Amino acid sequence: MRYTGALSKMKTNLADTVGYYLEIGDDFVFMNELIGKELHLRYQGQITCHCGDTVSAVFRMNFCKNCFFTKPEAGDSILRPELSQAHLDKEDRDLAWEKKYQLQPHLVYLANSAGLKVGVTREQQRPTRWMDQGATAAIVLAQTENRYQAGAIEVALKEHMSDKTPWQRMVKGEDQDIDLLTEKENAMQWVPEEFKSMISDDNTITNITYPVQEYPTKAKSVNLEKVGEVQGKLVGIRAHYLLFSSGAVMNVRSHEGRHVELNF
Repeated sequence: MRYTGALSKMKTNLADTVGYYLEIGDDFVFMNELIGKELHLRYQGQITCHCGDTVSAVFRMNFCKNCFFTKPEAGDSILRPELSQAHLDKEDRDLAWEKKYQLQPHLVYLANSAGLKVGVTREQQRPTRWMDQGATAAIVLAQTENRYQAGAIEVALKEHMSDKTPWQRMVKGEDQDIDLLTEKENAMQWVPEEFKSMISDDNTITNITYPVQEYPTKAKSVNLEKVGEVQGKLVGIRAHYLLFSSGAVMNVRSHEGRHVELNF
């Protein structure tokens, strides 16, 4: 089979094993069915920004230069929730958009993503956010009314735990046994006093299993813009990484907008 088009973030479905759907152009490919098969991905030398423009290069989050500096979707509060100001009726780039995005329930969570981490997500993104990060388990620490509050709690907790996923360990399956309920009980002490009423009583632990036949013992990240292509047997998928038997790992999300040809 052959597919061509611009890559987008993979769609996921939480089941006994996470289901992955690769969006390439106008098509969706159910990637779980390709595990154990030979794949060939070739870069076609073209990038399309989220705005639809064809560009030669993109910035963080795969925005073209104009979008990166003007669109609210690329604002600082996307990656740093504590910088949100919509609750103060202050505009960064587009107050109407920022109010819609920031002034909705958010979750502060603890996850086991090859190590303990704290994170923030919109409530409606549960459990998608956890699958995006390759977490094997997650628990809600606090539920807030807006993005700023969640960011402020996260900042306090970052003094005691990481807010990053160690992707090198994650793609090699170097997971740790972590008692998330115990970690939650411990983390409550670090929630700022003004937000303690937002600590969640929900102690449900969401466990997540990924479609992986085997993890590579060594992992090398592939950038299609530099190497042009990647091919080999697909042995698994975790977070947004395609894992190949050769040890090559490709982050689909970091290739959003890149036009590729997929053969299998």
